[in-house]
Amino acid sequence: MKSWNDRLNTPGINGVKPTPRTVGDVVEGQPMLVPTARQVDAFIRSIPEGVEMDVRALRTALAIEYGAEVTCPVTIGYHLRTVAEAAREDLERGMTLSDIAPFWRVLDAKTPTTKKLSFGAEFVAAQRKREGLKP
Repeated sequence: MKSWNDRLNTPGINGVKPTPRTVGDVVEGQPMLVPTARQVDAFIRSIPEGVEMDVRALRTALAIEYGAEVTCPVTIGYHLRTVAEAAREDLERGMTLSDIAPFWRVLDAKTPTTKKLSFGAEFVAAQRKREGLKP
């Protein structure tokens, strides 16, 4: 089984494509970014300490950055978990908090992805508290 870091670094097929169907806030035919996990990781690393961004805002910002109208909501969910789990692996290997992707600036107690993390929500809550972000 691949490690989360292996998944993070697996080159993916990304780009802007027409949305295949209407789902939630994504309308069929809109130019939709399908990002790689590495693109999501890089964007999260650009969020300054003490600043939070919800998943919808992250999707919007990524879409704008890559010239799309929307970002694939399914892909972003997968990649958020990959980024968080890979960061946790890095911590376990001895990296410092300042060297990993600060995924807690996007994930909070209410984000569905947080509930799926192998290490639980306590770490996310502790990092958000440390940076003065709401739980």
